Amino acid sequence: MGLPAEWGMCSRTVLLDDYPLPLSYWKNTIAVGLMNGDIVIFNAITGSQTAVFSGHTYYITSLIFSSDGISLVSGSYDNTVKLWDVQTGGVVKTFSGHTHSVQSVSISADCTMIVSGSKDKTICLWDIQTGECQYVIEQKEPVQHVCFSPTDTQYLLSVNDGKIWQWDTSGHQILPTYDGFYVSFSPDGTQFVLCSGAVITVQNTDSKAIVAEFHMANNKTSFCYFSPDGRLVAVAAGDTAYIWDITGSDPHLVETFIGHTRIISSIAFSSPSSLISASHDQSIKFWQIGVSSTDPAKTDQKSTYLTSAPIKSITLQAKDGIVILIDWDGVVRIWDISTGICKKSFKSPAKASCYSDVQLIDGRLVFVWLADEKIYVWDPEKGEVLKTVDAPRNIPMTSEYQHEDLRISKDGSRIFYLCYGTIKAWSIQTGEVVGADGGGWIRSQPTLTVDGTQVWVYYNQTSDQGWDFGIPGSSPIKLQGVPTLHFGGTMVWNNSLSRIEDKITGKVVFQLSGRFAKPLDVQCNGYCLAARYVSGEVLILDFNYVFLQ
Repeated sequence: MGLPAEWGMCSRTVLLDDYPLPLSYWKNTIAVGLMNGDIVIFNAITGSQTAVFSGHTYYITSLIFSSDGISLVSGSYDNTVKLWDVQTGGVVKTFSGHTHSVQSVSISADCTMIVSGSKDKTICLWDIQTGECQYVIEQKEPVQHVCFSPTDTQYLLSVNDGKIWQWDTSGHQILPTYDGFYVSFSPDGTQFVLCSGAVITVQNTDSKAIVAEFHMANNKTSFCYFSPDGRLVAVAAGDTAYIWDITGSDPHLVETFIGHTRIISSIAFSSPSSLISASHDQSIKFWQIGVSSTDPAKTDQKSTYLTSAPIKSITLQAKDGIVILIDWDGVVRIWDISTGICKKSFKSPAKASCYSDVQLIDGRLVFVWLADEKIYVWDPEKGEVLKTVDAPRNIPMTSEYQHEDLRISKDGSRIFYLCYGTIKAWSIQTGEVVGADGGGWIRSQPTLTVDGTQVWVYYNQTSDQGWDFGIPGSSPIKLQGVPTLHFGGTMVWNNSLSRIEDKITGKVVFQLSGRFAKPLDVQCNGYCLAARYVSGEVLILDFNYVFLQ
């Protein structure tokens, strides 16, 4: 199966300080279980955290809302099942009896019973009213998954040892069994979908007839779910989620959600046109189905976003609502910040260059790159070089690494070039040198950040240098003190500490943390921040939202 040239749009990403494991959704409320045993409640519309349920002593393995949304059921590695009051966040009951971790939980449609599957090789059926275990079903292997039918309160499925088993609530097995590693019901209970390696099968619940079957490209499928209207099936495989349309005689792939950097731990439909995914990359992503982000640079229908080269340069222009990315293949992509859709892309002649930059100036793109000790100024619309500037590298004999970077000033008037401790500026209009300063070569890999006429050189996340090139024809002024970028009035960005501070009070407004704590490159403009990482990821933050918290 080849992936399409289009990939689905991620409308929002929520970052967590812990690893999200299971998640469950009910009417704009999301519950996410963490490794520390907490359950975090989010508003699905805003992505903001509204509550934290604490009570488990080890990480959460399974979560499910009751059909009326009043209760939440959780299973944990602490061997217990808990029933929570969603309104108060309090524990209504704790169900104890398993001797090993609880792997999966489900609640009956009439909210009278809970089923739990455990690594202790048992399935327990609990009476919610009394808190007692009514039946124990012994298995030969640990139980990975259990689920009640959403319509038949007497019918449930379980998964263990690569088999899917059918049961009634008296603990009696219903034949036959099926091969599979995960199973879930359609919202109306008339079908169930099961994962068996690379094969995904949809079957009729009553007749057991196969309704649809399709194959994934590999056998790393983890779980599968129906959309609320039963027309789509979402499949998680590794760090990618896929949406299949099963309504016709020939099921077909309609969406590929690429963006997580580690394995997806859970998914849930929030509507027939939106999906939520949680991943071990410590993020939750909200995806829009049917709103594709098409990259105009792609002509090969078999190519995918996964084959795109890592990002080597990022330019944020929030006043224009865009971020511009340049990858190591010389492809330039212009992304709409508000929608996440690639508006325009083109292949530049800068493929062999390690250093390049682009700015949108008065509606026209200006593109520069460095090659063979020359800086080229290129017009993407005309597809021609407008100017070349000599830029000798003057590498010190003691140098061990490359220490270069290239940037265009925000107003498009200057090119700044850092080379082994020397920074130089040229006029784009005339090609003449308008300033230079030799600050001594730098041992670590630096990056340039331009803020008006000021240029800061950041390296090692601990040291920094800065110059002001504001007076044409004179030597740049060496800046002193902590380098900061002005950011929305009194807000300033402190790159060495990866945080935004109030320059009057010194209060920290926002700080990047976890795996996002040390970006290679940060650009601030207006009320947005864009950061580039060694992993190839790009993080874009809209602080219109953050500042209001």
